[in-house]
Amino acid sequence: MTAIRESRRVIMLGAASAVAAATARLYAAEGADLLLVARNAGRMEILAADLALRGAASVKTAVCDFGAVAAEDVFPMFNQFVASLGGVDHVVLAYGVLGEQAEAERDPALADAVFQINFCSPALWCLAAAAVLERQNSGAMVVLGSVAGDRGRRSNYIYGATKSGLATLVQGIAHRLGPRGPRAVIVKPGPIDTPMTQGMTKGGPMWASAESVAAIVRRAAERGGVVVYAPARWRWIMLIIRALPSAIFHRTKL
Repeated sequence: MTAIRESRRVIMLGAASAVAAATARLYAAEGADLLLVARNAGRMEILAADLALRGAASVKTAVCDFGAVAAEDVFPMFNQFVASLGGVDHVVLAYGVLGEQAEAERDPALADAVFQINFCSPALWCLAAAAVLERQNSGAMVVLGSVAGDRGRRSNYIYGATKSGLATLVQGIAHRLGPRGPRAVIVKPGPIDTPMTQGMTKGGPMWASAESVAAIVRRAAERGGVVVYAPARWRWIMLIIRALPSAIFHRTKL
């Protein structure tokens, strides 16, 4: 990736995730001012110390359990984050849960938990960030989605439904902001080797590292389209999957 020299003020929502932490390291190397927001204070302190050593101009932390924040508190809380950083150039949202498909299919409470943390909660934070970016007529918001949202598959359609909804929301925000200058981007990775996918069989060309996806997230904050696949080959893979007739698709075990 070509080095980007201009320093940024960056809010990382879900900063404890592997991709967010890897993205934060890229920003730190550029001398950015960072605000890390996550629910695990201990992990944030460790990450903040590491980022300071890597060259971040400043690193602040805020503890937030995103799924537990009342809807009416999201906008004022995000405004507080912006004020504490002295403004914002980029917002990176990278939290969520995979969930257990087989269990969630039969347990409404489990399904609801996935819906809340993967769509309802991030959707509100996206709207809060969009309001700030629109007001200042500058900046970018990059949201981590998934190729799972491109077509419902029996193996993960509950998770996929949340990512589909989130992608639609971000695309709508991008359309809203487009004439004014700010950018909104949904990054759609395939499987990533992170703690979230622990227990899965990994390896091979379909899997990516957190670091490689982070490089795409960082680049997407500066340039590119509204929908970015990570890595790019997933655009063509999902194009084929979406194009399969149902009669053929239903015979697969995807």
